[in-house]
Amino acid sequence: MNNSRRGFTLVELLVVIAIIGVLISLLLPAVQQAREAARRMQCTNNLKQIGLAIHNYASTHQVFPSGYVSYKTRDGNGPAWASIDSDTWDAAPGWGWAALILPFMEQRTITDSLNMRQPIWDSANRPFINTKLEAYLCPSSSGEHDPFTVRDSSGNALSRFGSSIVVGRSHYIASHGQESCWGDCGSSASGPVFTNIYTGATTTVQIHGDASKVADGPFYRNSKVGFRDVTDGTTNTLFISEHSSKLSDKTWVGVIPGAFTHPRYSTPENGPDAAATLVMMHVGPSGGELDITGDPIIHPINFPTLHVGQMYSEHPGGGNVLFGDGSVSFQPETIDLILAAEMASMNEGEVIKSRGF
Repeated sequence: MNNSRRGFTLVELLVVIAIIGVLISLLLPAVQQAREAARRMQCTNNLKQIGLAIHNYASTHQVFPSGYVSYKTRDGNGPAWASIDSDTWDAAPGWGWAALILPFMEQRTITDSLNMRQPIWDSANRPFINTKLEAYLCPSSSGEHDPFTVRDSSGNALSRFGSSIVVGRSHYIASHGQESCWGDCGSSASGPVFTNIYTGATTTVQIHGDASKVADGPFYRNSKVGFRDVTDGTTNTLFISEHSSKLSDKTWVGVIPGAFTHPRYSTPENGPDAAATLVMMHVGPSGGELDITGDPIIHPINFPTLHVGQMYSEHPGGGNVLFGDGSVSFQPETIDLILAAEMASMNEGEVIKSRGF
């Protein structure tokens, strides 16, 4: 009797496995692209929600939110309640643009929990400033999504009243324009009378000049920019961009005096920078920012300077940006540098015929 055997030979089995492997290798890029398309759409929706909140804030207050709110002392010689550090220009309360628009981001619960008349680091605010808000997080960012500890210039945890400060993370930052987000904001002058937020006492302090003397973007310290001030047109003016935590830490909360942002990459043009870069970025050219050849730097999204104060996204080929009219566009890495600089300023008089993307 003949015994018939059923089954695959070893060669046939190996061929089938090889074919399956090829099919999977062909399918994986398509799956990854589909997932990235979904993540990019979610990021776009986040920015559209932010843009709507900024417009609703402007409708209520007649101005866009400040880049961050801070008493401004000249050299730390102001009253003790105004400045925490003797070597810092920034002071209380420190709340940033993303915290100011929380009531318009359907975040009423956390808004009601925060006391924005007190500093960010006040004991009453600490249980809430480390809240993780998904609307401020890009799903494509491979960096951290959880809250982080604010650090000083040396990279150590920054302490206030005996304990470190932990804040919620953001992957979106506001545009300071072409000029840098930090440094001297005009000549010093005898400032207005400030009211002590703790005791009610009043005093006149030395302050910086108007920050708008060097800020040519819609967001800067104590900014009060309205639609009328964006003379280049809101359609042509960059407001908000991405900044992945793969490059450096950003927060929705605001600015803590003495804090520094530290890059996770090392290039000749980057390094730790002052507290304003926790919530803002700039595009350049800036008078104080030069490359290794001594030329001014213009850094659109994902530019290889990898500076803590620039736009940075992990979407392939570029990143999402929000314009003043509420529209969201995908800015490619190949964008013309001059066009990128023109879009960053709000009142330089550039005529932009096309965004170029």
